[in-house]
Amino acid sequence: MHQYLFFIGDFPVRAYGLVLSLSIILATGVAYFLAKQDGRWHTHILDMGLYCGLAGILGSRLWDVFFFDWDYYRHHLTELLNVWQGGMAIQGGIVLGAAVGIWYTKRHHIDTWALADIVCPAVILGQAIGRCANLLNGDAFGAPTGGDFGLLYPSTTLAYHTYGSQPLWPAEIWEGQLDIIIFALLLIYRSTNHAKGQAFALYIMLYSAARFFLEYLRGDYTNLVFGLFKSAQMTSVIAFTASLSVWLWLAWRHAKEDAEANRPAAIPRKRRHP
Repeated sequence: MHQYLFFIGDFPVRAYGLVLSLSIILATGVAYFLAKQDGRWHTHILDMGLYCGLAGILGSRLWDVFFFDWDYYRHHLTELLNVWQGGMAIQGGIVLGAAVGIWYTKRHHIDTWALADIVCPAVILGQAIGRCANLLNGDAFGAPTGGDFGLLYPSTTLAYHTYGSQPLWPAEIWEGQLDIIIFALLLIYRSTNHAKGQAFALYIMLYSAARFFLEYLRGDYTNLVFGLFKSAQMTSVIAFTASLSVWLWLAWRHAKEDAEANRPAAIPRKRRHP
């Protein structure tokens, strides 16, 4: 595990920044492939990848700062954007990235839900690669395992400063692996006869469920909301419930439209002549 790959003078080239950039580039490339395969809007993907990728980074950082670490950062405003210190919440990245994506699609008269269905596998792939960046940086780490097994982090990482040399659960590794499984499931689901918007709703559901249970192993944030769940778990519950409701409503509407389309046309009654 190497936080610093090399130095240019006194400037460190960090593994975190390199892998995070790679996650955006590869996610954009996969989204371009999927959109071109679909035959729609692939010429917009590179621009959207840049805008949504930067918005995702900013949203992830601000979400973490204001919802998790504000007690620290309100006294250290100059460190607000120091993402390499650790502290990025993927929920904020999804929210702000999606908001910028919606703005872009509306501006260019693109069907937002249809494009979201096309690119959502690429988004979760980017998240999986991003977790590799977390591992290399020693953040988004797990809680102590309580045994002699687990990940040991270097002394320069946030994980070490939090728990010392205790072995920790590989929470970020397992999340990245689950993201790859979700990526495959979304590709399979897109080949089925589903309603527009259902693939994106399924992406939110699957990730929210995975994140909810993985939070029991995370050790970077331990405070409970209302004494029940961690804040990320509460966000996951809300997101899962909302996306499940949307998925079911879209399924009902799709079935209704199919039934109406397959209904035989009424045969006109012949008029009797006196």
